[in-house]
Amino acid sequence: MAKPKVKTLQEKLAGQIPKLREEKAEILAKHGDQKISDVSITQAYGGMRGVKAMICDTSVVEPDQGLIIRGKPLLKLKNKLPEEIFWLLVTGKLPSKDELALFQKQLKEHHEVPNYVWKILKAFPKTAHPMAMLSAAILAMRNESVFYKRYATGMKKTDYWQAVVEDSLILLGSIHSIAAGIYRMKYKKGDIIPPSKKLDWGANYAMMLGLPKSEEIFEMMRLYLVFHSDHEGGNVSANTCHTVGSALSGPFYSVSAGLNGLAGPLHGLANQECLKWILETMDKFGGAPTEKQIEEYAWETLNGGKVIPGYGHAVLRVTDPRFVGFNQFGRKYLKDDPVFKTVDRVFKVVPKVLTEHGKAKNPWPNVDAGSGALLYHYGITEFEYYTVLFSVSRAMGMLAQLIINRALGTPITRPKSVSTEWIKTQIK
Repeated sequence: MAKPKVKTLQEKLAGQIPKLREEKAEILAKHGDQKISDVSITQAYGGMRGVKAMICDTSVVEPDQGLIIRGKPLLKLKNKLPEEIFWLLVTGKLPSKDELALFQKQLKEHHEVPNYVWKILKAFPKTAHPMAMLSAAILAMRNESVFYKRYATGMKKTDYWQAVVEDSLILLGSIHSIAAGIYRMKYKKGDIIPPSKKLDWGANYAMMLGLPKSEEIFEMMRLYLVFHSDHEGGNVSANTCHTVGSALSGPFYSVSAGLNGLAGPLHGLANQECLKWILETMDKFGGAPTEKQIEEYAWETLNGGKVIPGYGHAVLRVTDPRFVGFNQFGRKYLKDDPVFKTVDRVFKVVPKVLTEHGKAKNPWPNVDAGSGALLYHYGITEFEYYTVLFSVSRAMGMLAQLIINRALGTPITRPKSVSTEWIKTQIK
């Protein structure tokens, strides 16, 4: 009996999309007028926090569980490859061994970065931020867009998703090469290292950065990329990408826009701020501090009107499972590292301090409390680059959401704004 043909990502989706469209149409036809959220004046002035106004099926964040990707708790996915996670985000299922191999082959066809992109990056001033470089490189890659070439020839709306998949493969296949090249250029690490056909996506990224070729480092990079891959659809980067994509701007414009949001200090810079606080604590006490010393410095920080970075989360009310996963990795490989020791001790002390302090709704650590220590240990000590690593990972979630939205025919985003005068007329 002949072995069944292995399906590409496009072929897998082609079999799923009719049912998804049918389900959406049925929900709208039967329940379209049902309200799912009320909006308060506080929410209107407060960044729309908590307003249920978007559909995102790739992942959810449960206050008492943390990140769940397509129904699977994150920690059950920690040993998966990033490529498997992207397939899961898009299709709702993990790939078979053969599907994974074919998908990896498709991605590797796009590992090489066009020469014009490198020329653009080399023209940046020495003081340029690596996130500005990454965003510009992705914008330049729009020249490779399959979506725009087909759109210009009158592509049918029902086929948009296919071209978005093609663009996603191009971008996902090359973003780690671009990001690694930026690292080598920006921090004078030597020549750009070409990708290897023998390594998986995460291992390739670590190798192209110039990190030592070891399975331990490859495991760390895969873990980092998996844990930062998606986080619902309402955060700044995902929401921005969604909004720009809804105008049919294509994946290159949309992801670049999303990453510009990620570059903001309130979104993607948190992990470096956490590491800075850890290193400041160590500097103050001349090495890895004791739990008593950490408690002392934590109170000093809070009494000075500052926050302890890495603790608390807008949604979570438990320890972030991403922090748990990084902490487990650290205890396995980094138990004698003074920076990791400090992170681990802070975890034992700070929640108690924050609880006693009484102002934090959630005293538990989020992902940023531990991720920087791993990067620092393995030699990535350039803090401003950390958001680029975050970006390479988060591109998976943004692209997955773009594919699904084009498949479902999600219309252009257009919420209604109101004036302060209108608000005054509504006040009772």
